[in-house]
Amino acid sequence: MNCPRCGAGDDRVVDSRTSADGGAIRRRRECLGCFQRFTTYERVEETPLRVVKKNGERVRFERERIFSGMLRSCEKLPVSMEDLEGAVTRIETRCQTEFDREIQSSVIGSLVMDELRNIHQVAYVRFASVYREFHDVEQFLETLGPILRPPPVESPGKEGSDS
Repeated sequence: MNCPRCGAGDDRVVDSRTSADGGAIRRRRECLGCFQRFTTYERVEETPLRVVKKNGERVRFERERIFSGMLRSCEKLPVSMEDLEGAVTRIETRCQTEFDREIQSSVIGSLVMDELRNIHQVAYVRFASVYREFHDVEQFLETLGPILRPPPVESPGKEGSDS
């Protein structure tokens, strides 16, 4: 840290204290060149996550936007607020931990669709219809395909038959 008076780069920390909210450390320093005392603050650098939209525009990541989109998809469906809050928290956590500064809106949309698929199938289809911008019934049917087709059931082997 350079001294604000003489510009020397050598100093010693005289006192350190954590701020009341715990978000910063206040340090009293003394310049070893001119013995001037000065204060510095150390904080965690928070780089806000930015969302890169389809058109290239960059906007601030907002948890509320994810929540409101999911809430609209679940309108008039038996989905609890706790389920939605949990889903939004999982999405936000993944976005914050897996992406450093920017995330594509398509990635967020996919995360929302994954969560809605587990919460309620109708909410999933509602969200998908807006998110994927369906233009015809065929696109709906493609999305519904995995939901409508039950997973294949393994048939039990023939036991006890001697041939």
